[in-house]
Amino acid sequence: MMRDNMQGRRSFGVIGGLGPLASADVFFKLVKSTPATGDADHFDVVFEQHPFRGAGATSAATIERKLYIFDLIRAFEKRGIDTVVLPCFLSHTFMDELKANSPLQIVDMIEALRNHVRRKFPSVRRIGVLASDYTRQDGLFERYFSAPEFEVVHPRIDGTTDLVTRAVYGEDGIKSGHLLGQPVALLRGACDDLIAQGAEVIVPGMTEIALIADELGKLGVPMIDSNLAYAQYVVSGQYESPVKLFKVGVVGGIGPAATVDFMQKIVRNTPAKRDQDHIKLVVEQNPQIPDRTDNLIGDGPDPTISLYATCKKLETGDADIIAIPCNTAHAFVQRIQPYLNIPIVNMLTVTVQTLRDSFPSLREVGLLATSGTVASGVYREALEAEGLRQIVASPMLQARVMNAIYGEKGVKAGYTTGQCLDDIHAALQSLADEGVEVVILGCTELPLLLPHAFWLSASGQTITLVDPTDILAKRCVGYATAAAQLEAQR
Repeated sequence: MMRDNMQGRRSFGVIGGLGPLASADVFFKLVKSTPATGDADHFDVVFEQHPFRGAGATSAATIERKLYIFDLIRAFEKRGIDTVVLPCFLSHTFMDELKANSPLQIVDMIEALRNHVRRKFPSVRRIGVLASDYTRQDGLFERYFSAPEFEVVHPRIDGTTDLVTRAVYGEDGIKSGHLLGQPVALLRGACDDLIAQGAEVIVPGMTEIALIADELGKLGVPMIDSNLAYAQYVVSGQYESPVKLFKVGVVGGIGPAATVDFMQKIVRNTPAKRDQDHIKLVVEQNPQIPDRTDNLIGDGPDPTISLYATCKKLETGDADIIAIPCNTAHAFVQRIQPYLNIPIVNMLTVTVQTLRDSFPSLREVGLLATSGTVASGVYREALEAEGLRQIVASPMLQARVMNAIYGEKGVKAGYTTGQCLDDIHAALQSLADEGVEVVILGCTELPLLLPHAFWLSASGQTITLVDPTDILAKRCVGYATAAAQLEAQR
């Protein structure tokens, strides 16, 4: 899918500092290449340059360089920039790392040059490249200008003298501000060697070379202005949109153990053969969200703003969907969903849909949940919408359910055996005595007490236990898997 450069007003962030003079040259040519009839027609462009200690010290792709670029990309993202301009060939040796960790479009400079060569010199096969020692050893240009379409040649090294690297990084090199004299002579020698090897066009693989191109004089073959070709490509917008990995946002901390349980179920239900096959998650673990049940059946504080604020953080974190592994919190979903730009996957709705699909003849469903969930009627409404009748425990046994969840030795306090388990078994037995065959574990802590899919009553009746957390996890995995398949088909 190609970016449509007519949709909205694009904004560019130019990363400077890796070669200050060359970065400024690209910035100038970017503005110059913009098809504008007046000042107001230009794109929004931010040029960001900070002192970078390693910029002129070495031609190696150091960790310092990688993190410098990444931090600037993050700064651009916060400022609303949508496209990154990276005028540094050496930094393209780790372009895949940058793209994998940024949602912004990073325009590829080598791709721009390949596009330029194909368009301007369609019959050319042998490409002469003026690149640094590190870029040459990395094989950067060979990956883009690959055989059999192209053949890449580099200036031959005479003894220990690397003409191109010395011309740029040497003591009297271009990066030190020397635009005449020795750098020109060294690069002229490198160009002559490329021509002697049969190069049909010369492609500068260092942005500084454009600064002295005019001083090289007339060559026997064309030499591309790499900075200008890159600027024109950036402005054209004719490059592929970045691959976006699907991300699930999780409202965590309500409760903390249930959040961990949900994440484990995401992992368990993901068809993965290696770490990188798993789904991206962003979890906002916020146990300070006010208790939902206290608000629904008592005079506790309203958790709406806290839930909404947490969801907005996930939205800002580039989540595609939001999962809330808390049944009671779904009593507040209708309040906040209209104000979000991404959907909340409704755990109650998908649970009831799964029930209807799995048990087409089912008519009654038992519910074990907090008193807040029961009082809110969210499950009752979802069940009735599918023609199902909700059965809950008696008030006395509902009190025992609450004790199993919130009691001093309840599951929220970290207990999974003893009194809390006895209380839940008593409530289950009462539902079984009423003839209920399927029970929803309508509090995300309850699967921690009842981890199995079935429960055997005292009379020998088998009760099917439905875990909404597991169903929600499977649905989120399904969305992520489908999105990955669509992305692969682009």
